[in-house]
Amino acid sequence: MATDTRRAAPHSTGPPNSERRPRRRPLTHLGLIAFGLVMLYPLLWMVSSSLKPTEDIFREPGLIPSTLTLSNYTDGWTALEYPFHHYIFNSLVVVAGAVIGNLLACSMAAYAFARLEFRGKNLFFAVMLMTIMLPVHVVIVPQYILFSELDWINTFYPIIVPKLLATDAFFVFLMVQFIRGLPRDLDEAARIDGCGHARIFLRIILPLCTPALATTAIFTFIWTWNDFFTQLVFLVDPDMYTVPIALRTFADATEQTSWGPLFAMSTIALGPIFGFFLAGQRYLVRGIATTGIK
Repeated sequence: MATDTRRAAPHSTGPPNSERRPRRRPLTHLGLIAFGLVMLYPLLWMVSSSLKPTEDIFREPGLIPSTLTLSNYTDGWTALEYPFHHYIFNSLVVVAGAVIGNLLACSMAAYAFARLEFRGKNLFFAVMLMTIMLPVHVVIVPQYILFSELDWINTFYPIIVPKLLATDAFFVFLMVQFIRGLPRDLDEAARIDGCGHARIFLRIILPLCTPALATTAIFTFIWTWNDFFTQLVFLVDPDMYTVPIALRTFADATEQTSWGPLFAMSTIALGPIFGFFLAGQRYLVRGIATTGIK
């Protein structure tokens, strides 16, 4: 008599897969929150100090001021030769020119490297990448001589015009990698419909590069807004000063530093950065999500 040697599959007595996942530990979240507060402490201290009288800033290092005052904001706004909104406007002009220049020039250069075929393409791309390793202090003297010959010193041209020439190799490389991830079938379909490189770039590539363009715009805004060295070199007249240079004038090595107004205006100067970053944050997240597009 034949016997059935088949064995019944053992029944799983453990919890389902959804229940086997490791639970989120409250201690991990508390640790992350504590680490975030440590990172934010200098910012919180600056905001708190902007609401204290100047004589209490270093005498009471805590975050909660014993005496609240808004005089630092009113005094700092008119403490310099021009009202502080004058320097904010100058910074906005410089930042707008830099953002527009990088978006136009870097996107066109990236399309050329990613989609076009021309002699010396790999060599030019390698040279472009090598410029990332050059610190600004190496090229600042030749740039100053060149812009001085063009009579551009004490104007916004030395800060804006180079952006129109795709001199920020980091953003060119960023967009090249993004465009290379886009299917070439889109280009071929558009070419069959009679589109040239200009229409393919404007109607196909640019709309799909929105996450990369948003990343370029955000980082260009932040880096240009916070740029102190370049603007200090090329901007001489106080009428042309931007926010970083204006904040530096609050601190004097030979006289007493106005710490209260300095912290107050520094707090105001952070507003455009946070606003621009929050406005483009969703595009940054989308860029991470669509990096591996097929």
